[in-house]
Amino acid sequence: MKDLDEIRASIKKYYASSLQKTADLKTGACCCSDGLEPDYREILSHIHPEILEKFYGCGSPLPPALEGLTILDLGCGTGRDVYLASNLVGPQGRVIGIDMTDSQLEIARRHKEHHRQKFGYSESNVHFHECLIEDLLSAGIGDESVDLVISNCVINLSPDKKSVFSEALRVLRPGGEIYFADVFADRRVSDEASEDPVVRGECLGGAMYIEDFRRLLLDLGVRDYRVVSSRPIRLDDPDILAKTGSIGFMSATVRAFKLFSLEDRCEDYGQVAYYLGTIPGHPHSFTLDDHHAFYTGRPMLVCGNTAEMLTNTRFGAHFTVSGDRSVHYGLFQCGEPAGNDCGC
Repeated sequence: MKDLDEIRASIKKYYASSLQKTADLKTGACCCSDGLEPDYREILSHIHPEILEKFYGCGSPLPPALEGLTILDLGCGTGRDVYLASNLVGPQGRVIGIDMTDSQLEIARRHKEHHRQKFGYSESNVHFHECLIEDLLSAGIGDESVDLVISNCVINLSPDKKSVFSEALRVLRPGGEIYFADVFADRRVSDEASEDPVVRGECLGGAMYIEDFRRLLLDLGVRDYRVVSSRPIRLDDPDILAKTGSIGFMSATVRAFKLFSLEDRCEDYGQVAYYLGTIPGHPHSFTLDDHHAFYTGRPMLVCGNTAEMLTNTRFGAHFTVSGDRSVHYGLFQCGEPAGNDCGC
């Protein structure tokens, strides 16, 4: 097995030299803008064309209700999502982009003034740092200083994913959120495929086996995470298919909150949630995950974990939750599994 520095050097070379634009990718794993909300697509029209041309991502890791937040983008590349977030947080918010590839950051920094003018800000609210996503301290990012950590098809590239999530949790404020799009696998990827520079660079070699991801978060104290959306990844390149075999890959957008009060199963306390319809851009409904859609004013039974996510996070101002944990009714019966044993 290659050591961590060898893997990072291979990835850095792939993204700095082998890929010059989005069209150079051999698969669709690291390139997808599906799911962008209409308002976000409008903002994209103001993003500099050079940044869009060199965008690599597998989803849309930008949830709603972002105004005034401090956001950290892990593996920001040329900065597409940083500049999207820059507009969404407004002039009072702040966005930090982290990447280990200086050639990509050079492009991101080059267009700071372009976006400041496009968004009508008196000063730019974005900052870029060259460092590893496993070592945010080297960029001076302090404990509990960030409201939201995002990442777009980058965490799979890391050879030390536990450090990535540990650092993300360190910098998050209580109730903060990790919201990221990435590639997952239905089994563990072989060492041979993982070490192949093309398979790794195409976001497949380092794809997390979904059960190992669950266990990793559990080890860090995160007992419940939610899948917001997912799609299977079709592989057409014969060389990559020969190296990955019958592994099933999927792109998924996932959210996990820094809420250490959550339980490892969804428990029923008879709690009911009401969405107030006040999240900007979501007057009629709000989707927490792939099996929790809340409609304005309509009562919905929720498990204890969901109640925590709706009250002890930035969403607390947009929901009313009745009931507490004083009476327990057993396991909560929910929809199809998507993130833990009972699917809630």
